[in-house]
Amino acid sequence: MKILHIDHIGVAVNSNAEGKVFWSDILGLPYEGEETVKEQKVTTAFMPVGESEVELLESTEADGPISKFIEKKGQGIHHIAFRVENIDQALAELKEKGVRLIDETPRKGAGGARIAFLHPKATGGVLVELCEK
Repeated sequence: MKILHIDHIGVAVNSNAEGKVFWSDILGLPYEGEETVKEQKVTTAFMPVGESEVELLESTEADGPISKFIEKKGQGIHHIAFRVENIDQALAELKEKGVRLIDETPRKGAGGARIAFLHPKATGGVLVELCEK
């Protein structure tokens, strides 16, 4: 598996507009607008930082994964995403090594990326996303 760099850090927020106040208006990160990913029940907002980005995650449904996360843990860091050269190869390699996967095959993410999540029980408690663009 070839990890290219940290693609983004996902931050669960009650509202992207409220999150934008700190991340963009105060810190000065460029706000690139929003995208709703219906399959994930989320509206994302990306703000680039060098080769990486901060991704705000606002739930579009009360039963969505971000709503459930905020209910349990409050707003804050939700996941870290690594850009990989070949996501299919990466998942096969991790599965072969016995790593517990949430997604055994990639799914559609924001910005047309192919994404897959690793289970936090296999990563020391951190939700890890792999993405290929």
